[in-house]
Amino acid sequence: MTVFSAPDFDGHEHVVFGHDAETGLRAIIAVHNTHLGPGVGGCRMWDYADDVAALRDALRLSQGMTYKSALAGLPFGGGKSVILGDARTEKTPELMRAMGRFVESLKGRYIAAEDVGMTVADMDEMAKVTTHVTGTSKTSGNPSPYTAYGVLRGIEAAVEHRFQRNDGIDGIQVAVQGLGSVGFDLARRLHERGAVLHVADINVEAVTRAADTFGATPVNTHEVHAADVDVFAPCALGAVINDQTVGELRARIVAGSANNQLAEDRHGSELMARGVLYAPDYVINAGGIIEIAHGPDFGGDHDDARIYAHLDRIHDTLSEIFQRADSEQAATNAVADRMAEERFRPAA
Repeated sequence: MTVFSAPDFDGHEHVVFGHDAETGLRAIIAVHNTHLGPGVGGCRMWDYADDVAALRDALRLSQGMTYKSALAGLPFGGGKSVILGDARTEKTPELMRAMGRFVESLKGRYIAAEDVGMTVADMDEMAKVTTHVTGTSKTSGNPSPYTAYGVLRGIEAAVEHRFQRNDGIDGIQVAVQGLGSVGFDLARRLHERGAVLHVADINVEAVTRAADTFGATPVNTHEVHAADVDVFAPCALGAVINDQTVGELRARIVAGSANNQLAEDRHGSELMARGVLYAPDYVINAGGIIEIAHGPDFGGDHDDARIYAHLDRIHDTLSEIFQRADSEQAATNAVADRMAEERFRPAA
């Protein structure tokens, strides 16, 4: 495996491989850019098909965190860590402490947070051996409601721009793909504002609960992206906009919480060509990192009023991206990238 020639390598400052024979830890930490501050990003445990897939995830996600924090106005760079293994069967407290020691070895250049396959209890174990961790039971709560609220505000900005309406989202048809903690809370917030919901998830119980609670229409997981709706909200795994699905979309807006929604950057241009307004994922789903930034780990007091005021800026940032994209005749993801790079690239 090579790193410098990897397709997703983007001048990353640090790509470190960690192994602990006693616990079986196999992990990768990628720090993309620290011009604005330490690389902050989630620690993910996943049963990757191979080492290359794990490396790709670490590289892509760490880069996305740099862009996310820059456009969220946070004093952070981008980092991400991945643990190779099945979180359901291979995770142990000893493994988590080994991961904590691995994080500690970077001496603060990377700060770990909770991600897929990890829990607050896992972060507590890591915190026993490193101070460079956030999202523990002592310092932070559940970030999902904050992420969901930010996505809601992003959807409202997209509806205002695409449909030229400023009277809210009452009656807007939204297909939510993925009813995890963020997706379900987003569905709740959309329902409260009058949106008509169509939902899909591999968890049948979650779909049934959304149907009973919000009057949502269940949709097949393989067909939800093609639902005849106004907004498609991907809230599951990434690469949902790809060569196959991009031509099947009937929604006029794509706006959801999933990371890396575009399989490739060029799919942003394809969405534009098809008249679909895309809310760049790392802009709209920044609620979690914003909540963390206002917590005690970074000198804040977790004041909800200040957090939600900051989250409201996601609406304004997306509105600016949409307006610039129109005036420049450019894809929204390309415009968002340039705006972020203006903030975190050192001046020549």
